[in-house]
Amino acid sequence: MTENNAAASGSLDGLSYEEAREQLVAVVSRLEAGGASLEESLALWERGEALAKRCEDWLEGARKRLATARDAGNDGGTSPGAPQ
Repeated sequence: MTENNAAASGSLDGLSYEEAREQLVAVVSRLEAGGASLEESLALWERGEALAKRCEDWLEGARKRLATARDAGNDGGTSPGAPQ
């Protein structure tokens, strides 16, 4: 990983899912528009990859939280009034 990559990915730690997704959309738009130099395109691509990873991490965390909540609900035994 280059120093620029490390700096870019480090700045992602505080981003919410929505912020990371919004930035990712902007990066993709810039890449699709074309006209950037090779160096700029590579930097945008690397930033996009890091943003996509940040979004994936947020979504995986949400999946785990939902699974934990669902499991906790299932471990609570039968609900009042439920047949036993």
